[in-house]
Amino acid sequence: MSVSEQARRAREAAGALAVATRTAKDAALHAMADALVARTPEILTANAADLAAGAEAGLSAAILDRLKLDAGRVAGIADALRQMAALPDPVGEVVRGSTLPNGLELRQIRVPFGVVGIIYEARPNVTVDAAGICLKSGNAALLRGSSSAARSNAALVAVLRDAVADAGLPADAVQLLDASSRDSVKELMRARGLVDVLIPRGGASLIRTVVEESTVPVIETGVGNCHVYVDAAADLAKAVAITLNAKTQRLSTCNTAESLLVHADVADAFLPAVLAAFAGAGVTVHGDARVAGYSDAVVAATDEDFATEYLSADISVAVVDSLDAAVAHIRRYGSGHTEAIVTDSQAAAREFVARVDAAAVMVNASTRFTDGGEFGFGAEIGISTQKLHARGPMGLPELTSTKYVVTGDGHLRT
Repeated sequence: MSVSEQARRAREAAGALAVATRTAKDAALHAMADALVARTPEILTANAADLAAGAEAGLSAAILDRLKLDAGRVAGIADALRQMAALPDPVGEVVRGSTLPNGLELRQIRVPFGVVGIIYEARPNVTVDAAGICLKSGNAALLRGSSSAARSNAALVAVLRDAVADAGLPADAVQLLDASSRDSVKELMRARGLVDVLIPRGGASLIRTVVEESTVPVIETGVGNCHVYVDAAADLAKAVAITLNAKTQRLSTCNTAESLLVHADVADAFLPAVLAAFAGAGVTVHGDARVAGYSDAVVAATDEDFATEYLSADISVAVVDSLDAAVAHIRRYGSGHTEAIVTDSQAAAREFVARVDAAAVMVNASTRFTDGGEFGFGAEIGISTQKLHARGPMGLPELTSTKYVVTGDGHLRT
């Protein structure tokens, strides 16, 4: 089936979803969750085939980790759908309203986009998260995953479509596009008029391609070159713990710290401790000349290192002479995703928050908290690093647009 035909079917399904009650949508989400758990063996069989093919093709450990499913991860994905069902329905929410001087009643309400296309890499959990968040927000989802997860995604979508249909909503609310050819991506990017918005999730190359070549409006999600800045006034034990968590809690996520900046005033006390912690965790440090003076294990950092989203057991580290220098470094190399400061100085924290340009700024907390689930939004569609419409973790409200409803009593404009 062509992408345009799938998009037409999605548009028809979107019409039904737009007027579906919260009760109907939540019932479908619970049905989807239950079906995932009940059919876990077939999902894992498909995933095992993807993992075997990926290993044979030489995919990195980080990519294979993103690709891997097990019973626990499937149960977690299902739980995310149940948590989403418990969240308020954004559709119909009144954003603002008033009675105009002429007596007209004005309301701005949330409405679904319609058909949402998602292009993403590796992670099969995105298939379920995207389908669920689109359905809850009244949108039909056109999913284009990567070829490396083709079997896993096909199994997941088959389960989801059956569950949606059993719950009384259109199965075409969830559709998977062919991942065997780049043609489906090109067709999706040019399906303006059939697809209302496109959301890319993946590496910098994928996102740049979609943003630059799509004729469908794009919500840009970004890569995560996230920094932890250890200020002169930091609690150093707390700084070690936060830095290690931000880097090692999970290596392959966009909110993982990829760079560490250390104020020169605390470098002598902090760097030996954090470098030892990194060594114990198997993390390779790519450091500037000042960092290299603290350990022979430090690899000399290049300009490219400071600009890299590693998604691996690597981190770039630099010593800075001031908060100003830390901010300048982040402005040069940061991706606008998440930046963190560790400090006991309220003045330093306020200045950092005000001056750093990012979707999320952490004060004395790990960068790993930038996540829709951690923020209480339920499963997210992605983390937007743009400044139009949505920024940061994109939950249910971010998957809606608005319309104005104006109610009068025979009003005529003079």
